Amino acid sequence: MRKYNNTHNNDSIDEKVDVSFLKLGEVYTYDISNQEQSHPEDNMAGLVKAKKYDWKDSNMALFGSDLERQVKKESAMTEPAWEGAGQAVGLQVWRIVKFEVTHWPKEDYGMFFDGDSYIILNTFKEGNSETFHHDVHFWIGKYSSQDEYGTAAYKTVELDTFLDDVPIQHREVQGHESSLFKSYFDTVTYMKGGASTGFRHVAPETYKPRLFHFCGSRRQVQVTEVPAKRSKINSGDVYILDLGMTLYQWNGSSSSKDERYKAAQYLQKLKSERSGERAEVLEENRLGPEHQFYAMLSDDVPDDDDDDDEVDDPDAKTQLFRLSDAAGQLTFNMIKEGPVGKSDFDPKDVFILDTTKELFVWVGMGASVDERKNSMTYAHKYLMNSKHPLSAVVVLNESQVSKQFEAVISAAA
Repeated sequence: MRKYNNTHNNDSIDEKVDVSFLKLGEVYTYDISNQEQSHPEDNMAGLVKAKKYDWKDSNMALFGSDLERQVKKESAMTEPAWEGAGQAVGLQVWRIVKFEVTHWPKEDYGMFFDGDSYIILNTFKEGNSETFHHDVHFWIGKYSSQDEYGTAAYKTVELDTFLDDVPIQHREVQGHESSLFKSYFDTVTYMKGGASTGFRHVAPETYKPRLFHFCGSRRQVQVTEVPAKRSKINSGDVYILDLGMTLYQWNGSSSSKDERYKAAQYLQKLKSERSGERAEVLEENRLGPEHQFYAMLSDDVPDDDDDDDEVDDPDAKTQLFRLSDAAGQLTFNMIKEGPVGKSDFDPKDVFILDTTKELFVWVGMGASVDERKNSMTYAHKYLMNSKHPLSAVVVLNESQVSKQFEAVISAAA
């Protein structure tokens, strides 16, 4: 057994979990008995800033790799959270709490705390078929600990095993989610901290002011909790300031009707969850600087680390890489740049297709054990050194059908 202990003071473990030593047919134990989970808000007493999600801390080998074969169906069957999972059309969401999989309330679907990790299962049928199809995603919050997203990755593989390897697996990172993931929700909302800071768990009279930013178009308006600072306000968007017993919707002079409409819906939702609250809609160009909305915003609040780890590359092109051991040892080479078609894939190997927005790991039916086992290790190393390490990741076998993958390769036809 190889043991990893939590440092307890920086939300990370002493040693990154290395799964390169795993071998087929052997059983390994990951000892988490002494580990404790914390959230950014838990660190406030010690004035320790929450650790931002660091791509280089994650180990993609935990996701979609040969670990799939290590997770036994018998083990998956003992997970209480999977009872009834994937047995009906619809969406199911779980949150990782201290290494446990817990059900996320349906009324909160689409709301995610940036200090948490979640598992999302979408079950559907195609046409008149009675066969269930699944997409399973694990979502990593900006400040989720390595313990949390490692558990989410492992449990995603376990859920895939529970459903007989039918699901297509996806990794999503806050702010860089795939279009498929976003399509599940009317609105995706990012909230600060962990779930213990949720609206219904705090008395309105003692509520800490929270500022929500609404930005986007009709197809998808993004809602993000931002620091309650005046400098965060801009005329092109809409904001809701939640003071507990008072709610303000501030409409920027250049904001869109879609942003205003979405904010109005959100405002009504908040009111319905509480009683006796006062709500007011404010128009920027009719509001004086002395209004309470502005008075409650401070520039003395320490700014969060909102820097994006992604670097836009306007000249980036779709690239296709082949992982093959046909020559006696594993080689990983780019074989095409630009449009990619179905004929570019060989069932005997593993291919990694990078569109810069999404990265697809395609496993051919005839791929060798070594190719399959190392596919995510190579994908991890590739993304880690790219300008878009937080891109959504999709893992699929040759026999699986992904509309997103099909759309990419069809565009080349």
